[in-house]
Amino acid sequence: MPSSDEGFTGRTSPYRADPSPTATSDSTADPGRVPGVGDRLYRLVPDASSQVLAVYGDDEDSPESTLVLFEKDDGDTWYEAGRWRGHNGRKGWTTDHHEDDLRTPVGVFTLSDAGGVLDDPGTRLPYDQGKSYEVPQNWGEAHRHDFDYVIAIDYNRLRGTPPNDPTRPEGAERGGGIWLHVDHGDGTSACVTLPESGMEYLLRTLDPDRHPVVVMGDREALKA
Repeated sequence: MPSSDEGFTGRTSPYRADPSPTATSDSTADPGRVPGVGDRLYRLVPDASSQVLAVYGDDEDSPESTLVLFEKDDGDTWYEAGRWRGHNGRKGWTTDHHEDDLRTPVGVFTLSDAGGVLDDPGTRLPYDQGKSYEVPQNWGEAHRHDFDYVIAIDYNRLRGTPPNDPTRPEGAERGGGIWLHVDHGDGTSACVTLPESGMEYLLRTLDPDRHPVVVMGDREALKA
């Protein structure tokens, strides 16, 4: 299992409960379910999906989170395939996201498009590379590499377009441009972050044919 600053190099055994922030201590946890995710959200995971990135926010108002990639093969058992510490919106989470509220939307969203400043590291996702992803100079040195790699979270965006496409189908007031991207050490405007090695791993691992989704929210919201 990887630490918060190194990539995962192999598959673990089927999920078993443990005292980590993402798991319940219930030893009867169902390996056919993504741990810590209740019926309301789990029903939104497509039946065809065999890759789920679960983002477990520490608290409703916390910018800290743990990201865990779960996969399953031909059966119904979910395996943990990677784990990283990261960040979410500076003010935490919301079920009613609006532009500039500094909270990350709770929900289940597809992952279909990627890009970044750096060259494609070998992803199966459509990858849009270019200087358009460079952060503004006034963001400061800590943010210089934020968008070296990004994966669009399909919240209020058109799937099949580059991550930086500005189209907002539900209107600008609902926010948008919410990505997985490289961590800079603290909370975000609404994006979810993880170490660069984790981004590289996700880009090389997520497969459109496996219908990857992200299930994200604070722990209490996820369990509801």
